[in-house]
Amino acid sequence: MAPSIDFRTDYGHEPVMLHEIVDVFASVPAGCVVDATLGGCGHAVGILRSHPHLSVLGIDQDENAIAHAETLREANPDLRDRLTVRRGRFDRLGETLEELGIEAISGALFDLGVSSPQFDRAERGFSYRNDGPLDMRMDSSQALSAYDVVNGYDLDRLTDVIRRYSDERFAHRIAKAIIAARTIETTSRLAEVVAEAIPAPARRTGGHPAKRTFQALRIEVNAELDVLPTALQAALAATAPGGRVAVLSYHSGEDRIVKHVFADAQRSEGDVVASPYVHPESVQGSFRKVRAAQKPSREEMDRNPRASSARLRVIEKVGC
Repeated sequence: MAPSIDFRTDYGHEPVMLHEIVDVFASVPAGCVVDATLGGCGHAVGILRSHPHLSVLGIDQDENAIAHAETLREANPDLRDRLTVRRGRFDRLGETLEELGIEAISGALFDLGVSSPQFDRAERGFSYRNDGPLDMRMDSSQALSAYDVVNGYDLDRLTDVIRRYSDERFAHRIAKAIIAARTIETTSRLAEVVAEAIPAPARRTGGHPAKRTFQALRIEVNAELDVLPTALQAALAATAPGGRVAVLSYHSGEDRIVKHVFADAQRSEGDVVASPYVHPESVQGSFRKVRAAQKPSREEMDRNPRASSARLRVIEKVGC
């Protein structure tokens, strides 16, 4: 039975598969769980309030998420001493643990989705539904933005980004249309250009016609798939026996990387590593699959449509 969680936050983001995530970490040994994508702290709060034997190290590159987490800590004495917050991209997980003197963790969580505040705040430039500047940076201090990609990449490079990160079959047509419409400065103008580039019959199916292109641009701007293998390997390497690593992915490219990294961690000694995402000596110890590609419940998907593409995979360390 799922635990009862009194979850309150003013961050405006409903954590995906909250009860399933809380359940994942129920049996891990006492210690620290890393929430590598802290966001609105929904998963972190759920873990802390359901499992007194655990603390949480929350990492996020978004300064708004960090500010929210610090406010939450100060307002909730029951969380203050058990929630540590650090700003940074999750591929620095290993370095962050070293800086804090944490040699082993009880588990790690990666929620690879974009939070609702990032989507819903027009000034962040993530959404095709809200008019705002072309930005899409999760870390506002980085140089590269969606404006740079949209207005600076050549045809071949832009086509490759759209096709590779969104499986968009009209990638070449969309890239040509974007280049012809330059300079593009706003999300609404980009959405309009993309929609016009897609044949009318295709526009009438599969949701908003710009959805896949916006996803691809976001992934490119934030190098999301490039840094994921490093982060996963660091988490697996730091996990203590009995600890678990859980990943919520929302895109086939993300899920493919998670699947390959987890499969490598489950290999027997001497097995050949065929994955392009991992190094043979990157993870020590034995792991077992706990959960493969679990979807949210129908009730949750009806209540929160943004959860509909989520896939949860979990792996547990069983040897040293």
